[in-house]
Amino acid sequence: MRHVAIRGGSLITAAATRRDGAVSRRALIAALAAFGAGTLVRSPARAADGVSVDVWKSPYCGCCGGWIDYMRAKGYRVNVTAVEDMDPVKIRFGVPADLTSCHTAKIGDYLIEGHVPEPAIAKLLAERPALRGLALPGMPEGSPGMDGPPGVYAVVGFDGAGRTSIFLRTGA
Repeated sequence: MRHVAIRGGSLITAAATRRDGAVSRRALIAALAAFGAGTLVRSPARAADGVSVDVWKSPYCGCCGGWIDYMRAKGYRVNVTAVEDMDPVKIRFGVPADLTSCHTAKIGDYLIEGHVPEPAIAKLLAERPALRGLALPGMPEGSPGMDGPPGVYAVVGFDGAGRTSIFLRTGA
């Protein structure tokens, strides 16, 4: 047996290395498993392939464009509608007033209000909770599309009655 040191000194056992020094299939499989080969096959962008996002935003807001670019880079198909006055959009969709931000998006039956990081959206779509949507109220510095150092954000889930709770604490 041969030991191969990886990740800061942790060990995996690579059995059956060939005499000529080439790595055996068994050793290769063990190494791929240790490094999380599944993440090589299924990237975050691939997980979002085919998911359509409809966004309503002011034609004058650059940070909304930053969030749209971020979502496209994650593999979402984003359709944009420029709207002079966003208030009627938020009222029509039922976004609670204390959760509003600069843009509103819709993914299927869910609303996404503001600069919500994609990990929260991926969780929402995977778990399908009984929520109306997610929000990242205001325009937090460093959130997707916003300038500044990235941070950890409390993404709020809200239901049709306007009740809220922290859905996920996540970075961008």
